[in-house]
Amino acid sequence: MPKFTFNLPDIGEGIAEAEIVAWHVKIGDIISEDQPLADMMTDKATVEMESPVSGVVTKVAGEAGDVIAIGAMLVEIEIAGDSGNEAEKPAKEPILAVVEDENAHMPEPVSIAEVTPPPVAPTAMQHAMSVADKVTASPAVRQRAKDLGVDLADVKAAGGHVRHADLDAFLTYGSQMGYRPVHANVRRANEAVKVIGLRRRIADNMAASKRHIPHFTYVEEIDVTAIESMRADLNANRGTKPKLTMLPMLIVAICKTIPQFPMINARFDDEAGVVTRHGAVHLGMATQTDAGLMVPVIRDAQDRNIWQLATEIARLADAARSGSAKSEELSGSTLTITSLGPLGGIATTPVINRPEVAIIGPNKIVERPMFVGDTIEARKLMNLSMSCDHRVVDGWDAANYVQTLKKLIETPVLLFAD
Repeated sequence: MPKFTFNLPDIGEGIAEAEIVAWHVKIGDIISEDQPLADMMTDKATVEMESPVSGVVTKVAGEAGDVIAIGAMLVEIEIAGDSGNEAEKPAKEPILAVVEDENAHMPEPVSIAEVTPPPVAPTAMQHAMSVADKVTASPAVRQRAKDLGVDLADVKAAGGHVRHADLDAFLTYGSQMGYRPVHANVRRANEAVKVIGLRRRIADNMAASKRHIPHFTYVEEIDVTAIESMRADLNANRGTKPKLTMLPMLIVAICKTIPQFPMINARFDDEAGVVTRHGAVHLGMATQTDAGLMVPVIRDAQDRNIWQLATEIARLADAARSGSAKSEELSGSTLTITSLGPLGGIATTPVINRPEVAIIGPNKIVERPMFVGDTIEARKLMNLSMSCDHRVVDGWDAANYVQTLKKLIETPVLLFAD
């Protein structure tokens, strides 16, 4: 029978190769037209490849983690019957991958002659299953919970979305007797996890950044009592506007100080030996997802007010975590901000998002006694960390920039003054 070779099509401008993230078929599978074949990752996006023909898979290009060139064979398919023009059929346009958690099945048709039985009250187990179905979690978390025999409805999670950390906490503290240590007989076995896909991209980028960039980190303590009070007042009178966190207010302060320090908002092409100081602030926002760290970009952050920034922050974070962020939303940043929120610690030494030359990391806010003139008051304090590329940014410039930022944050009325 004739065979059709599906070659990896051009899936993005300037893309020469792509990594196999996951296979949806294997050799010997009978597939139909438009059936997903594999997920391919480039520097810009993850793309789901679909079969242009029906038949039997006879050959695949490699395994998850392998990188293949554009135009190389991805899948070979044996076509039933006369190939005709089928073997010459061009590859369809790739479709951006969408991961869904679909457990529902279509009901089988019932003859109208059948007698409909009276409704029966659901059993306790059926009720528990319906509750578990309403719990939101990634496919990986659901699979792990299933393997461990854990009902996700029993796992407490902030916001109702169960993550691996919530599952870990339940396994350690979640018995009916309260705290229980993890004994040897329930210890997890050693697990070898292949570093592929987004995790490999993160590893490669972080290694390249530390290998090529001489980092230094400057940390300063900032009194955020006044700006936190302003934020509370704004939230109390926001109406239908989004609720403000500290982040959009920090971004306003960052953008307002950048014109005085153009060397901070820059990208360094070290191969060409050129530093480009950008006029617009395209702010990368480090976002933790189930797949790993992603950096969606707030375009022209300097032109947005705090409410617009709050809306865009929420939109981009949701897109990154759901896997729906577009490639242009994940590239082109000129400066990055990274925050762990309440987990922010005392200080951090963030790694620069190459080829940028600086990254800003606000840490958690704590309340401590502090001298204000001759009196002691309870004040809200936050450390701000900033890592810089010492080839481009001098220590004096970094310190001066943070001190200027500190003054603006501690006198928040200046955020809205021309």
